[in-house]
Amino acid sequence: MSLLECRDISRSFFGVKALDGVSLSVAEGETLGIIGPNGSGKTTLFNIISGIDRHHEGRVSLAGRDITEARPHRIVGHGLVRTFQNLRLFKGMTALENVVSGGHSRSYKGLAGQVLGLPAMRRSEAELDARARACLAEVGLAGYEDASPAEMSYGQTKRLELARALNAEPRILLLDEPTAGMNDVQAAEILGLVARMRDRHGLTLIVIEHNVPVLSRFAGRIVVLDAGRKLVEGRPEDVTKDPRVIEAYLGAGAE
Repeated sequence: MSLLECRDISRSFFGVKALDGVSLSVAEGETLGIIGPNGSGKTTLFNIISGIDRHHEGRVSLAGRDITEARPHRIVGHGLVRTFQNLRLFKGMTALENVVSGGHSRSYKGLAGQVLGLPAMRRSEAELDARARACLAEVGLAGYEDASPAEMSYGQTKRLELARALNAEPRILLLDEPTAGMNDVQAAEILGLVARMRDRHGLTLIVIEHNVPVLSRFAGRIVVLDAGRKLVEGRPEDVTKDPRVIEAYLGAGAE
């Protein structure tokens, strides 16, 4: 059984269809790449899957559970976590505090525990802190616990967002252009890091990328969106040679 199922997803903005009957499925442990020209509906699809956009047609299920109407925090609680194309870090917090924020869905939430400092609350805070430090180390940011995101390089903030997502203990991780703004070498490093995270934690990945050559070495299967519709689906080596894909990216007559 597929871990994630999207069936006939459609979304319109002011009468214009951003998505038009898109269906896809992802098996547990799979890495699925999603590519397509700007405006093809990739991020809109992620917004629907993660519960940010609930004004759509179609159904979304996770591990057999219908999450179509679920709120984003509930979806995270079911094990689906995402990153964003535009970084959404807390600039007034340290790197460690940013990563800790990703693990609050597992923390001890009792109000009395917070007010009175009960042992269970103290243990929960210590566990969150320890795991956040481990996540920072895993993405290569050991020693940056007290740094502000504003003090970090762009590549480091991308790693910081990965650490925060990892701290939420995802079962399936949606990555929205994790290598945006990077050259091929930097992109390969980030996707190599993601691959190691996947293998170590048994993650299922869906990755939106514009760097098709790098993604092709990383994903087992690629879905191509164009003008809100699924254009092609298959192995990277087949998809990247498909004339329809070449035309969608480069225009009619391109070789």
